Amino acid sequence: MKLTGLELRRVEMPLVAPFRTSFGTQTTRDILLLRAVTDDAEGWGECVTLADPRYSPEYVDAAADVLRRFLVPALAAREHLDAYAVGPALAPFKGHRMAKAALEMAVLDAELRALGRPLARELGAVRDRVPCGVSVGIMGSVGELLDAVGGYLDAGYVRIKLKIEPGWDVEPVRAVRERFGDDVLLQVDANTAYTLADARHLARLDPFDLLLIEQPLPEEDVLGHAELARTVRTPICLDESVTSAKSAADAITLGACRIVNVKPGRVGGYLEARRIADVCAAHDVPVWCGGMLESGLGRAANVALAALPNFTLPGDTSASGRYYRTDLTAPFVLADGHLPVPAAPGIGVDPIPEVLDEVTTSVEWLSW
Repeated sequence: MKLTGLELRRVEMPLVAPFRTSFGTQTTRDILLLRAVTDDAEGWGECVTLADPRYSPEYVDAAADVLRRFLVPALAAREHLDAYAVGPALAPFKGHRMAKAALEMAVLDAELRALGRPLARELGAVRDRVPCGVSVGIMGSVGELLDAVGGYLDAGYVRIKLKIEPGWDVEPVRAVRERFGDDVLLQVDANTAYTLADARHLARLDPFDLLLIEQPLPEEDVLGHAELARTVRTPICLDESVTSAKSAADAITLGACRIVNVKPGRVGGYLEARRIADVCAAHDVPVWCGGMLESGLGRAANVALAALPNFTLPGDTSASGRYYRTDLTAPFVLADGHLPVPAAPGIGVDPIPEVLDEVTTSVEWLSW
């Protein structure tokens, strides 16, 4: 397969409600989409960078720049290209995993469409639907939080994740447990908002029987997570700290986590995400698929990943309506707490042209 051209398309999608985490509040998603054109087929990729470098060092403008200046030309120079060649071709360029992941996704989608094979089968999926959790942002009041959680439970979500930060942690969790009971699968996500000095405070979450505490400490502090794991009973889950199969293996060996959140964009693509899942399975560490408020394009690929064997916990693969009134693709709709795994070739979905045109803010065509 030969890459003959690539489109960089920016779209702006308003969220149905503001989404607040410990690193900021989002009201819209500025999304960079990639359309890879090859001599066999076309494929779509979605870059999960945010508009500014608050969640990670990457951001949308930087991703577009590194793609046009370095990453795309490196692939264009290859006469024979497939998804497994993307990683080695881009390895000389340090970092920029989210941009690399989007490019790999587009190439993988094009390759599998040409071959008539769905992504789920290519990755090794064992299910045709996946259980779905929902991520609930930091709210203005506990009452507002309880209303939101109640609505998501009524909608059928099988797991609730609460975003937390210092000053918004123990009491919101207590309130949710008291209102909805111990049978609700409940976990929290700190997005690196705490330090090891907060260990005793975080241990106050232990009585609430949480599935996990996700990424409480800064991403570089793997040893701190190992020490925290010896202080709290609740399982520690790493997110931002895990950027590769090797970093996952190191964290597990150090005792820094008992669960891993796998986000393809964070680790450089779906092929590395599968390697991480395999490493975790070898150590009896369960994984789940995280989310970055993706459109239907990225959501389709994440659902395919979440259908792999070691993804034993519900992920953040929520229905389209959780974030967007109108998605770029046919909407993913929750049914009995699950989403169907796309079965068509490639990622299994296509953008709706008129919707795509309506939300597009810029289009750039790269050719050589």
